[in-house]
Amino acid sequence: MPTLRTALLQSSGRLGDVAENLKALDEAAARAARGGAGLLVTSEMFLTGYALDLDAVPGHAEPRDGESARTIAAIARRHGVAVLYGYPERDGEAVYNSAQLIGPDGAFLANYRKTHLFGCFEQDAFTPGDIPVVQADLGGIRVGIMICYDVEFPENVRAHALAGTDLLLVPTAQMHPFQFVAEHVVPVRAFENQMYVAYVNRTGPEGEFEFVGLSCLASPDGTTRTRAGRGEEMVFGEVDPVLLGASRENNPYLRDRRPGLYASLV
Repeated sequence: MPTLRTALLQSSGRLGDVAENLKALDEAAARAARGGAGLLVTSEMFLTGYALDLDAVPGHAEPRDGESARTIAAIARRHGVAVLYGYPERDGEAVYNSAQLIGPDGAFLANYRKTHLFGCFEQDAFTPGDIPVVQADLGGIRVGIMICYDVEFPENVRAHALAGTDLLLVPTAQMHPFQFVAEHVVPVRAFENQMYVAYVNRTGPEGEFEFVGLSCLASPDGTTRTRAGRGEEMVFGEVDPVLLGASRENNPYLRDRRPGLYASLV
């Protein structure tokens, strides 16, 4: 099975300017394709920006198959690159902090709603999702999705490991002073669960927040295959099924589990 070259777009875009962010996404998809990537991953709430005024969030929310989604499907199809993007999703009266994966042919592959909402802003603005494991197949690689704070709960990531996720996509809005999550927690999650983790952050000041960048592709062997700095940039990393298989063969964590001892967790 061939490797999946993955582009991580570390960018905050323009707050509240969907049209400009779609333009930036189109340009990024073109760059990703020129760089040989089959997948482009953006940050949490990339479509609208993260630090929206609370009363502005419902007006920016769109259905998963709305106008912006159709535009992004056309972008993916035009450049032949799968796209994972974060956005506020409307479903009836509920608004979710969501991320959607669109295939290189423009097909809607998977939509995930953030299950663990961080802080007062998110808890006031969004309804929490209730499906922890959302997956899709991308070129023979089983891709899972979660968002930012979700990855800090080990039970969440372990559920993906047990469901066979090979590559976990985590669009994020990681802010100061929690950069240790990007630097340390994410590589550990990849190692202890034997998967790749693509953690893609925003960067710079936005409203009351200061996003720290440091996007990375962490590998099941415990190494970081690519790491961004603190500014806007696109970095590339390879998701290698051969390395993944060898690492799973050599690492006994999932085989040595004793689920009968863990009943107190639930």
